[in-house]
Amino acid sequence: MKHKLFGTVCSTVLIFCMSVSAFASQMLIPVGKVVGISLSEGSVTVAAFDETYGQRAREAGIQIGDDIISVNAQPVDSAADLHKALEQSDGCVEMEVSRDGKSRQLKMEPALTDEGPKLGVYIREGITGIGTVTYYDPDTGNFGALGHGVSNQQGSLAPMKTGNVYRASVAGIKPGQIGNPGQLKGCVAAEQIIGQLRCNTSFGIFGSCSEFRGEALPVAPCAQVQEGHAEILSNISGDAVETFSVEILKVFNPEKRTGRDMMIQVTDPELLKATGGIVAGMSGSPIIQDGKLVGAVTHVLVNDPTRGYGIMIENMLDAAA
Repeated sequence: MKHKLFGTVCSTVLIFCMSVSAFASQMLIPVGKVVGISLSEGSVTVAAFDETYGQRAREAGIQIGDDIISVNAQPVDSAADLHKALEQSDGCVEMEVSRDGKSRQLKMEPALTDEGPKLGVYIREGITGIGTVTYYDPDTGNFGALGHGVSNQQGSLAPMKTGNVYRASVAGIKPGQIGNPGQLKGCVAAEQIIGQLRCNTSFGIFGSCSEFRGEALPVAPCAQVQEGHAEILSNISGDAVETFSVEILKVFNPEKRTGRDMMIQVTDPELLKATGGIVAGMSGSPIIQDGKLVGAVTHVLVNDPTRGYGIMIENMLDAAA
C-alpha cells in the first residue's frame, strides 16, 4: 500500500575524528535517490479530532498539538502504548498531556466501540517525509542524506529514538517561484523498509541500507572545492536519477560549520523548466565537481529559487558518527 507524504532561506530528518587526508582518499557512491523517512521521537501527539467521537475529547480539554504523556499513570511512548492503556482502563481515564512545555492533567470517558475504547482523536507518531540520499559507503553499508537535520514543529532538531527508510519515487513537482518555494511530491511504499536511521544531526541524517548501487567517487576535502561549474544528481521524476548542471557561486569558510558552506545556482535548462530551480525534497542531492563528491544541496533561497546553499561533504561526514 502506498501513501503520499510529504527570512530568505527555506530547507529543502556526534562528531568523530578523521583527518582531511583520510577524506581525500575515501571512495563513496553519490546516490541522488529520493527515499521516504520516518523518525520516531518517542512521543504521541494529537493531530486531529475524529468526526464521530471528537466532541468527547474537546469537552475534556484536549487540544491539537498536545503530547500525550501518560494514561492512568501508564507512560505513553507510542500508539501501541496508548491503545494498551485504554484497553486496561475501566471507564474514566486520567491523562497527563504536555502543552507548550507545561504538564496538564485531564479526565475523560473514552467512547466504547466495537474496536475498543477510543479517545476520539487522531494521533501522530514522530515525523515522516521524503528526502534525497547523498552518499552510500559500499564498504560499511552506511549512508547519509538531506545535508541538514529534520526539525520538529517547534523548529528545533527533532530528537530521534528510532527511524526507518522506505523505498519511494517522485509522483509530481510543485515548481518553485519567487517567494514561494516548490517541492517534490513523493509516493512512499510504507510497507517496504529498506534501511534504518541511526541519528538525526544538524548536518544530515545517517543510517544503514543495502539498497544503493553506483560508481564510487573520491571524496573532496573542503580545500579542493572551488567556484565554477559542478553537477548535481537528483531524482525529480519516478525512480530516475539524473545529472544536472549547476554553478558554485561562492565557497564560504567551512570551519564555521553552519551547513551553508557554498552558494550554488542551477543553470541546467531542463531542471529549471521542470522545477524552477531547487525545491523541497532535493535536499541531499550530491554535488560533484571534477569527478569528486564535494557536497550536497541543503537549502533554497525563497526570493530566488534558482539559487541555494550546499554543505561540504567533509563536514557532512564529520557528523556521521
